[in-house]
Amino acid sequence: MAAIPRSLERLAAEFQRLPGIGAKSAARLAYYLLRSSDEEAERLAAAIRDARAAVRRCSVCNTLTEEDPCGICSDPQRDATILCVVEEPGNLAAIEKTREFRGRYHVLWGALSPLKGIGPDEIDVAGLVSRVTPEVREVVLATNPNVEGEATALYLARRLKPTGVRLTRIAFGLPVGGDIEYADEVTMARSLENRREL
Repeated sequence: MAAIPRSLERLAAEFQRLPGIGAKSAARLAYYLLRSSDEEAERLAAAIRDARAAVRRCSVCNTLTEEDPCGICSDPQRDATILCVVEEPGNLAAIEKTREFRGRYHVLWGALSPLKGIGPDEIDVAGLVSRVTPEVREVVLATNPNVEGEATALYLARRLKPTGVRLTRIAFGLPVGGDIEYADEVTMARSLENRREL
């Protein structure tokens, strides 16, 4: 006789497939859902079904949206001459929270990673290149500050250089409230490299 019912193991295994969910968190979620009321479990299932039915990619920038084009692409107040390139819709949301960027976006849906078999055809490089028209003056490469993000930014810079568009890269450095003593070497080097005049 199994100590854990097969259906509970299966539920936990499905949770574990989600990004950032390990075995213990997956088991905790599975146990929680089994203890919750039928109404609570059904609300979760309905929210998943509804989101999957209503949310799709914007035909212009690739972000997730319920209307097409998305609210950012259809907003006449946004600056269409500046395009910010991000890896995932979550990156776009993080930039929007700052309320500092007033341009438009392009979501690649990934980053180059030859070891994982992700090349330029697996992310939306072609869509980005087609959007860099003479109207676009600047492309901000806002890919993540990791190996894949850096490789993606360098690749995109090479692809877009012939268009004559101004290419910029987001700056990286120490977080506000951080302590220099605990910064890793790469972050510290980037902070020095991206220093600005006061």
